[in-house]
Amino acid sequence: MNIDKIKTIDELKNIISNFKTQGKKIVFTNGCFDLLHLGHVKYLQEAKNYGDILVVAINSDSSVKAIKGKTRPLIPQEDRAQILSALMCIDYVVIFDELDPARIISELVPDVLIKGGDYQLDEIKGREIVISAGGQVLTIPEIKGKSTTNLIQTIVEKYK
Repeated sequence: MNIDKIKTIDELKNIISNFKTQGKKIVFTNGCFDLLHLGHVKYLQEAKNYGDILVVAINSDSSVKAIKGKTRPLIPQEDRAQILSALMCIDYVVIFDELDPARIISELVPDVLIKGGDYQLDEIKGREIVISAGGQVLTIPEIKGKSTTNLIQTIVEKYK
């Protein structure tokens, strides 16, 4: 694990600014990433192909609970951040408390904003910010059957 990859938003703003002056292309994605599975890994590997630096913003425990319900997250935010930071395709991880990443996107203004194929482009939070700065907003097709919800259901069924 590389905890040096885990940054605050203020640290990331400076890092990203420096990379941009070097002409590096910044890719941004976000999510809960609770119970990391193959669908997540393939998605993140594909996202990295769209630029030089991949930043992954993860929802804090409180925002996951608000989005997914009181039984989630299963894995605490610090653990989720460290697990993601161990993936070679990820350059930086940041934790955010809001229900959506619009504030972080407005502060970092990535060149590419990516979400999974379960999103329509017009549903992606922060897309206006990226597009108005000349960037791209993309989706990556999801791997059918690979989701945290499916994984939880399998665990529950097998261990009743």
